[in-house]
Amino acid sequence: MAMPAADPARGPTVSAVAGVDAPTLGRWGQLALGVLCMSMIANMQYGWTLFVNPINDKYQWGKPAIQVAFTIFVITETWLVPIEGWFVDRYGPRVVTLIGGALCALGWTLNAYADSLVMLYVAAAIGGIGAGAVYGTCVGNALKWFPDRRGLAAGLTAAGFGAGSALTVVPIAAMIRDSGYEHTFLVFGLAQGVVVMIAAQLLASPDAGFKDRMTVGVSSANAVTGRQYRPSEMVRTPVFWLMYLMFVLMAAGGLMATASLGPIAKDFKVDGVPVSILGLTLPALTFALTIDRVLNGITRPFFGWVSDRIGRENTMVLAFAIEGVGILALGAFAHHPFAFVVLTGMVFFAWGEIYSLFPSTCADTYGCQSATANAGLLYTAKGTASLLLPAFLLIQSQTGSWQAVFYVASGMAFLAAFLALFVLKPMRARFVARSH
Repeated sequence: MAMPAADPARGPTVSAVAGVDAPTLGRWGQLALGVLCMSMIANMQYGWTLFVNPINDKYQWGKPAIQVAFTIFVITETWLVPIEGWFVDRYGPRVVTLIGGALCALGWTLNAYADSLVMLYVAAAIGGIGAGAVYGTCVGNALKWFPDRRGLAAGLTAAGFGAGSALTVVPIAAMIRDSGYEHTFLVFGLAQGVVVMIAAQLLASPDAGFKDRMTVGVSSANAVTGRQYRPSEMVRTPVFWLMYLMFVLMAAGGLMATASLGPIAKDFKVDGVPVSILGLTLPALTFALTIDRVLNGITRPFFGWVSDRIGRENTMVLAFAIEGVGILALGAFAHHPFAFVVLTGMVFFAWGEIYSLFPSTCADTYGCQSATANAGLLYTAKGTASLLLPAFLLIQSQTGSWQAVFYVASGMAFLAAFLALFVLKPMRARFVARSH
C-alpha cells in the first residue's frame, strides 16, 4: 500500500487502518515528543517564583507589581490557546509549536534585559503566547492520538509541564545565586526554546482514517459523545460553563501557591531552613519546589489513568477534596519546615490533575474533531483564575497573614468537589445521552 502523503505544514500523518505506515516514532513517540516540549516550557511558570525576590532586590518595584507579570503570562498563555488550537486543528502541530518555541526563547531573553516594569510585562506576554501555543498543541495532539486512553495521555503530556522543571530547580537557584537572575533567564530561555523548535519538526497529527479508533477501548466508566462539536457549538452548552467554573475554582488556589511559594516560605521564616528527607538535605524552599514539581507531574497521569477506569467526575471528587484538606493543613502547619515541604507537595499533587481531567472530560463530551480548539477554550479558565491572584495578594496584605488566603482557596476546592459529583456528573450524562 502506498505511503500517505506528508503535508509540509501538518507533518507526517497516519491512519489507524491496518497496513498503513505509522508516523515518526509511532503514536507513543508523538506522545513522548509532546512531553518533551511541555517539559521545556515548564520553567516559564513553575520556575518564576525563584526570580521574584531577586528582581525585587535589584529594582525595588514591589512584589505585587512584579507578580503582575506572572498574571500577564498566564492570561496570554491561556486565553489565546483557542486561536492557536484552531490553527493546529487545520494546519497541524508542527508550525504552531515551532513558532511557540521561538516566542518562549524571546520572552525569557527579554526578561534578562528588562529594566522597567513595562518591559517585564511585555516579555511576560510574549512568553505566555509561546507557552500557550506549545501547551495547547501538545495536549490536543495527545487527545487525538489516544481516544482509548484520554485521561492517561493528557495526564502524561501535562506531566511534562508539571514536573518538567523538577530537575532544574536546583540548577536555576544555583545560577541565580552565582551568576545573577539575568544570566539565568538568558541561558535557560534560549536552551529551552531551541529544544522545542527542534522537537516540533517531528510532531504529526492523525489523518482522517484514525477516526476508526475513536471509540475503541473507551471505558464504560465515562460517558462519550456520539457526535463532534465545534467550539461555537460547545460554548452554547451549560455543561461547558459548569466545567469552566470548576476549572477556575481549582486553578486559582494552585496558581496562588505556584506564584507565591517563595514569598510564603519567606514570610513563614522557613525558606532557608535545612530539611532532611530520606537522607537528602536541602533548604526548605528548594526542597519544596523540587518535590512539588515531581508530585505535580506524577498526579497528572496518575489521576488521568484513574479517571479512565472509575470515571472523570468520581476522580475529581477525590482529588479536589484532597486539595482542600491540603491547603487547610498548610495554613495550620507551614511554620514547621518539614511540614511545609510535605504539605506543599500534597497541595500540588492534588492540584495538577486538573490539567488531565478537564481536557479529557472535554474531549469525551464534545468529540475529537476540534479537540485542540475545544480544550483550548476550556483552558482559558486558567487565565481567568489568574485574575484572582491580585485579590489573594490583597487579602494577604490587608490581613498581614496568609491564613485568610488559605481558607478561601480551600473553600473553592471543596466547592468544586461538590459540583463535580452532584451537578456535573448527572448534567453531563444527560447531555451525552442526547448526543447519540
